[in-house]
Amino acid sequence: MKRKIIVICSFFILSGCLLLSCKKEAGVGGNSTIYGKVFEKDYNSSFTLLLEEYYSPDTWVFIIYGDDRDYGDKVRTSYDGTYEFKYLRPGTYRVYAFSKDSTLQTAAKVGVVKDVVISKNNETVEVPDLVIFN
Repeated sequence: MKRKIIVICSFFILSGCLLLSCKKEAGVGGNSTIYGKVFEKDYNSSFTLLLEEYYSPDTWVFIIYGDDRDYGDKVRTSYDGTYEFKYLRPGTYRVYAFSKDSTLQTAAKVGVVKDVVISKNNETVEVPDLVIFN
């Protein structure tokens, strides 16, 4: 009988330790949301004259979960430039979109990045506008 009680107690102690040591990292599987808008500024080829500015429809927005090296998900903006990433756990995220380099240092696209922190479950976090150039 003593042995049975010791085994049962050991099982519960071990189970409790495992549950407490399992920390879920940033990523999908939660109930929080990150959302925002992409704002586009169209310039002439030398970036000396602003031609037009608007919330950018149909633009890819990417999200990186925690310390990952590659993006975890991507979405296209809606007709009004809005995007949303749902079902996230608390953690640190990076949201970004690609833009022309307004400094004319490179012809390659550059990332416009915003860091976002979800600190608790069921949180909705608005990201400041991602301003891109075209």
